[in-house]
Order: sequence, then structure tokens, then C-alpha cells
Amino acid sequence: MQQPTICYFLIFFLTYSLSAQDTIPNTSRIPQEKLVASEQYELDTIIDGKEFYKKQIQITPDSTVIKSLEDNDFAAELDQKWLDELYSNDLFDTIYNTISELDYKEVYYPELPTDTLKARLALLNAKTPFNVEYNPSLESVIKSFLKNRRQYFERLIGLSHFYFPMFERELDNYDVPLEVKYLAIVESALKPRAKSRVGATGLWQFMFATGKYYGLNVSSYVDERSDPIKSTEAAAKYLSSLYTIFGDWDLALAAYNSGPGNVSKAIRRSGGYQNYWNIRHNLPRETAGYVPAFLATMYIMEYAKEHGLISEKPAFHHIETDTIVVKQMITLDQVSEATGVKMEELQFLNPSYKLDIIPYIKGENYALRLPRSAIGVFVNNEQAIYAAAQAEFDAREKPLPQFFDSDSKVRYRVRSGDYLGKIARKYGVRVSQIKQWNGLRSNNLRIGQRLTIYPRKPVATSQVASSSTSKSSSSGSSSTYTVKSGDSLWSISQKFPGVSVQNIRDWNDISGNKLKPGMKLKISKS
Repeated sequence: MQQPTICYFLIFFLTYSLSAQDTIPNTSRIPQEKLVASEQYELDTIIDGKEFYKKQIQITPDSTVIKSLEDNDFAAELDQKWLDELYSNDLFDTIYNTISELDYKEVYYPELPTDTLKARLALLNAKTPFNVEYNPSLESVIKSFLKNRRQYFERLIGLSHFYFPMFERELDNYDVPLEVKYLAIVESALKPRAKSRVGATGLWQFMFATGKYYGLNVSSYVDERSDPIKSTEAAAKYLSSLYTIFGDWDLALAAYNSGPGNVSKAIRRSGGYQNYWNIRHNLPRETAGYVPAFLATMYIMEYAKEHGLISEKPAFHHIETDTIVVKQMITLDQVSEATGVKMEELQFLNPSYKLDIIPYIKGENYALRLPRSAIGVFVNNEQAIYAAAQAEFDAREKPLPQFFDSDSKVRYRVRSGDYLGKIARKYGVRVSQIKQWNGLRSNNLRIGQRLTIYPRKPVATSQVASSSTSKSSSSGSSSTYTVKSGDSLWSISQKFPGVSVQNIRDWNDISGNKLKPGMKLKISKS
């Protein structure tokens, strides 16, 4: 008896469903007689032989989705023409071809005969104002360098392609011999952030007072002693003044190392001699080896090819970079996010910014150096980049925090979303310092890893508490965003006023920039 009952129920249900399909109004379906000639339609369905249509909806591209920042094509073409002109320069062609044609095979180092060395030193002596005449002490230094420091010089030759063009321009402006560029190798091994045990800093190793005297400013954000161009200009001024005093470039170098007073004393003690080699034994021990080291470096750099020295591939040629004067405060992290240039490359190109922050101060022209490939991208999107940077700074504003004792040590536990640049900014230290304090060989971190940090910046518990409070209070008014194809952290942050890329990372415990379509992101608007 139950089976007939079930059959009757199914027949009734299907009949009602089919009739209901006609009775329920559907505003999206348009009968053929109501079509408008100027509109576009597509067939939707056929009911009882009657055709119904619906409007075609044109897909409008979402202008807020920025797959990648793009350069202005015309401006990029002009830059390329100018770059082609520079690349056609004979000197650059020679340098470029020499590097590109190296096969990097192991080169056998031949013994350097004394007669060969004498002949080469004579050629150098003829074209430089320095006294490069042969003597056994200089021969000893040259051979020692060639035998024991080959890799050191190969690395320096690679770096020289970036630094030497900057040096030569500034030295030429002050009529200083261009060979003085080799002095920066002796002083700092071409490390712009090199610091001696007595506090001398930069490529040319300026003490604070001397640097200040020659126009190199040092502040909480900037140390111009580490700026390649400004410090070279100061070194050129200083050496030029020393040459005016002594009338001899060898003595000017000695005075640059130990001070004019020590050179004057050495002249007196030697009985009035004015040749460096005659007063050398009366100079401080460090200075006695300073000029020979400079001359040996000059010889090796000038005759590197003859000795089979293979230049390391330079990260950048100077010609491959350019500068932009910043219009507001911006961090290297923000520049990296916007342009895609690696943080390590930005730090290499901008060594004078102590906290990886470029300040904006009225009357000062602080510049950002970028690879040429990123210059157009930055300039073409400058307004958006600065707006995003400002939004992030505004979001960071906190009540006045407590101060750390500068001598105190902090144990920091790495959390999800942390990276070295973020931690370094928090405590006012450099990424390189954190790596040095913790014996890190790369920038990779593990969640839960403990780091030892010696902070320099006023950051403390009140800031941490404020941060955690704001996160918890914002959770009530947060929204969820679903990642679409083509989305980036940058494009998503632009859709929510006051929200930065770093905010999105923090709220969702993510690091890096990779997103997947369909991913759910928490967005707080509070």
C-alpha cells in the first residue's frame, strides 16, 4: 500500500514544480518582443517554445589590480638611447669586454722577475706624480700581495667598476691625481661602512671631527662619511690642502694617514729631507707601511691582467645606476616592496642611511640610488609609492615608548611574519649587526628562533603592548578579502585607506609577497 502513495506524491511534486517555473517572475529574462535595438543580448532559455533573453554584461577591468608597476614607455626609450650612447664609449667597451670574455679558468701565477718589475714601475713612475721608483721594500710588498691576496684583489677589481667612476670625477674636480682612487682600497677595502677601532668610518676613513670640517654630516639617520660621492669629495679637498702644504703627493698621503704634524716631525728628525723614503724610518710604524701599500696596490691594479688576476663579476657597474632626490621620508623596505629591488642591493647602493631610512629634511637633498631598471618604475609611480609609505608611517604612530639602556641586551623570539629588516628597524640597528651578533650567514629566520640584540632605538614594552592592544581591538571590526588572480599585497592595500602592505602581513601572519587566488585575508579598518 505504501508504494502507490509514494508514486502519487512524486507525480504531484514534479507537476507543481514545472508549473511553478512559469508562475515565478524572473526579472532577468526578457521576452523577444521587449528587446531594445541599441542593447546587446544573449539567449537565456526557451519555455514552451518562447525565447527569453538576458543582457550581455561587459567585463570592466578592475583598475585597482596592479599586476606589476610599469615604466613610461617613451621615457624608457629615451633612457635606453642615452645608455646606448654611454655603452659605445671606448673605455667602457674595453672594461665590459674584458670582463665578459673571461673564462674564469685557473691561472698559473708566474714568478715576477725583478727586471720586469723595474721596467713596469718605471712606466708607472713616468705617468704619475707619485714616486714609484724601484726599491727592495716595495718589491717585497708587491710580491707578498700577489702571492697571498689574489682573491682579495679579484674581488676589489669587481667592486672598482662601481666605485672608481665616482672617485675619478670628484678627484678630477679638485685636480687630485686619479691614482688616488687606489687609496680607498688601502683605507677601507672599498667597504663604505668600514669602521676602524678608533672610529674612523667610510671608504676614506674619516674621523668624526675631520669629516665634519670637510662637510660630512652625521646624524641619527645619515652618516655621510659612508656616502661614496660626498666622502670622496671631502677626501679630495683634504688631500688637495695637504699637497698645498707639502708640495709632494707622497708626503700628502703620509699626512693623510698620520696627520701633518707627524710628517713635519719626521722631516725635522731626518735632518730636513723631503723625500718620503728618506723620512720613512722617522714616521709612525703604520704610516711607514702606508705609502708602500698604496704603491703596491696601484701596481697590482694597473697590471692585474698581466698577473692573471680575474675580476669577480660586479653586482653593478656605476653606469647601471642612477639617483632620485626623495620628496618625503621613505624606507628601503618600502622601496624594495614597490620596485622589486632586493633589500641587500638597496643597502649596497645606499650605504649612508644608517637605519635603512631616507629622511626628508628641508634644505637637504637626500638621494636614493637605484638600478637603472628600477628608476623608471619608481618615477612613473612616485605619487602612489609615497602615499603608501606615508600611510604605513601613519599606522606606526605610537605613544611615547620607554627607552632601552643602550648597553642592555635583548633576547628576541622570532614570530611568524618577522624578517631581519623589520626586526632591525624596531630596535634601531642594522641587519648586518643582527647577523654578526647571532652568527647568521643568511637572512633566513625560523619561527621560534632566539636572537640576541643590542638595541639603539627607543622601542619597548609600551609599544609592544600598544601594538597587541590595537590588534585585539581591531578584530571586532575586521573584514575578509578574497585574493583574486593578479592581486598583490600592494594592490590590495590600495583598496583599503590607511592599510599598508605590512599591516596585511601582520594581520595574517604571512611573510614575503606571494599570494594565491582564493586565499582569505583579514583586513582591519579600525
